Amino acid sequence: PPPHHSVHIQKYSLIALLFYLLGLSAAKLLTESGLNVVLLEANDRVGGRTFTVRNKQVKYVDLGGAYVGPTQNRLLRLSKELGIETYKVNEVEHLIHHVKGKSYPFKGPFPPMWNPLAILDYNNLWRTMDEMGKEIPNEAPWKAPHAEEWDKMTMQDFIDKVCWTKAAKSFATLFVNVDVTSEPHEVSALWFLWYVKQCGGTTRIFSTTNGGQERKFVGGSGQISEKIMERLGGCVRLRKPVVRIDQSGDSVIVETLDHELYEGKYVISAIPPALCLKIHFNPPLPPMRNQLINRIPMGSVIKCIVYYKETFWRKKGYCGTMIIEDEDAAIGLTLDDTKPDGSFPAIIGLLLLFSRRKTRLCELYAKVLGSEEALHPVHYEEKNWCEEQYSGGCYTAYFPPGIMTQYGRIIRQPVGRIYFAGTETATEWSGYMEGAVQAGERAAREILFAMRKIPDSEIWKPEPESIDVPALPITTTFWERNLPSVPGLLKLVGFSTFFTSVAAAGFFAYKKGLLVRN
Repeated sequence: PPPHHSVHIQKYSLIALLFYLLGLSAAKLLTESGLNVVLLEANDRVGGRTFTVRNKQVKYVDLGGAYVGPTQNRLLRLSKELGIETYKVNEVEHLIHHVKGKSYPFKGPFPPMWNPLAILDYNNLWRTMDEMGKEIPNEAPWKAPHAEEWDKMTMQDFIDKVCWTKAAKSFATLFVNVDVTSEPHEVSALWFLWYVKQCGGTTRIFSTTNGGQERKFVGGSGQISEKIMERLGGCVRLRKPVVRIDQSGDSVIVETLDHELYEGKYVISAIPPALCLKIHFNPPLPPMRNQLINRIPMGSVIKCIVYYKETFWRKKGYCGTMIIEDEDAAIGLTLDDTKPDGSFPAIIGLLLLFSRRKTRLCELYAKVLGSEEALHPVHYEEKNWCEEQYSGGCYTAYFPPGIMTQYGRIIRQPVGRIYFAGTETATEWSGYMEGAVQAGERAAREILFAMRKIPDSEIWKPEPESIDVPALPITTTFWERNLPSVPGLLKLVGFSTFFTSVAAAGFFAYKKGLLVRN
């Protein structure tokens, strides 16, 4: 461009705006295809929303994306290729469900209910979410038969409509909080139901064993980005925030904050959609793309790890997983974060913003575990992802009501020679590291197709199942499939000779506050 006609421009086949595993996985594939690639990373490290810290108090700890499990086959394939092993998160002992001030040990992905009405309500909640999810196409949720209707609803609207008991309402809220680090009133029901479906359903996304949180990487997930960077040699440029992308000429010119210029045939933007607002585009982004990136914010989360002298919770028969339903608790889920050899005992929690985090966490753990030892940690680590200017939050961008059907189809559409990756553009495990790898490789194949190096049939290349981490099927029992919902039961018994006794039971439940509907 004329304003920089006397400035040296570095030329490449492709320029990737690096973030998370996206730019790295794309660059790896394109480099292996013989292209000359440069990756521009705004931060002083690679990895984006993955971040492994190493020190003598923790050895290593993942303060960002950390987990991998069955059906996350691209990430499992990539980590195996890089020589990074996985280990199972401890779930040998009992999990804890803490509700109404009391802790109840249990086994399985979800805590059991004892009240008959709550049992029906819980069962109907998961069944309804999974059945609605089956109607939503992974690659195009805006094409679902009820897309317009569901997109106008928030998840709070959905919960109020489907759940009849306080117990189910409370747990459904926790489920949304934990899965997408947002509140039910903030997110579209269509988007959330799609998000759960493309992660394999309610059980797969929430479970540790046979689910999304089954395993971690020995040495930390940050090794994946670091090892790819080593293989790419000098292709990765750190501390290079991109401020301008100009494709008004025959090639694409990318300018960084320190006024370096890079020229390429194609660009992959592998950053969260909202961060594109920090970049000046010439010509300007199309109106629909511009509206999209202004309307999908990031989730909010702080990742906190409390370290102890020993795994006292295991001695009490608990594995470290705590599902916490308490009005005063800013955290809903914890997991054991002890190293696979039993060293560096720790409990990890994902929580909302609040002050005095270390003290309040320890007090909460002491209450839930029934142990004073929880009040005496030996070390503490945390990462507030809301303060990261090159992330904007975590885990992922979310769609408020009305946005998916109006703007969602723009999410993967190229703009000229700019192609868009980002875990938000994935169709399987979007929001996870697995989605990041899928998105990066898909964008890379789109460019290879544009260069006539591969047919379009290879762009969405299916991934074989991992041999090392096979997925067990998620099954449901006859009763889970056929038990009535609470209103279904009331309608059924209304025509039976048991009407009087059931009505009395319903009145009792209402007086006890178990039913929240009028």
